[in-house]
Amino acid sequence: MFRHDKYVLYLRVSTDKQGRSQLGLEAQQTMASLYMDKVIATYTEVESGKIDDRPELAKALAHCQREDAAILIAKLDRLSRSASFLFTLRDSGVEIEAADMPGMGTLEFGIRAVFAQHEREEISRRTKAALAEKKARGVKLGSPTPHRGGAKTAATIKNKMQTICTKALPLAQKLRDHGESYRAIASTLNETGVPAYGKQWHDTGVRNMLENYNGR
Repeated sequence: MFRHDKYVLYLRVSTDKQGRSQLGLEAQQTMASLYMDKVIATYTEVESGKIDDRPELAKALAHCQREDAAILIAKLDRLSRSASFLFTLRDSGVEIEAADMPGMGTLEFGIRAVFAQHEREEISRRTKAALAEKKARGVKLGSPTPHRGGAKTAATIKNKMQTICTKALPLAQKLRDHGESYRAIASTLNETGVPAYGKQWHDTGVRNMLENYNGR
């Protein structure tokens, strides 16, 4: 089953909140659990997949080179969402193995690398489009502050979000841990009737909830 005798496990989460709470990290460790007897070291990074300069990843790769080990990740997008960065890693001399697709060959790697970047670009595009649409409608962007709505308004919004997250967060996190995209999670929440802050769930709302309300 295993293609290599030794692995260095690399875990990545996008935010400090995810790192402190271990949410996201535990899911990745679970995905890599079958390999743990062959894992010789683990490196954990708290950084966006858009950032290529990552000290912990550099340490993990150096460890692989010293020990003639392969780098192990839960999913390819835990390394990066940049296709060029992923291809550079692929050609660096360190073997890459994804726990969710252990037999991944060159073709599969290329397809998933391009898809990871496409998903990143789509998230960015939809976020910008949604903000532009709200701005065009005269909606004030940004979080409410005492100057805009007062402390009472901010508290009301916070309480409403906590109520919504109590119902939506467990299901959303479970789906995300199983590899579902933010768009797919939003669709499931809408189909199952889970209340949203607005009229319905969108991928940006799901992402905001998972990144900002987990562990609260």
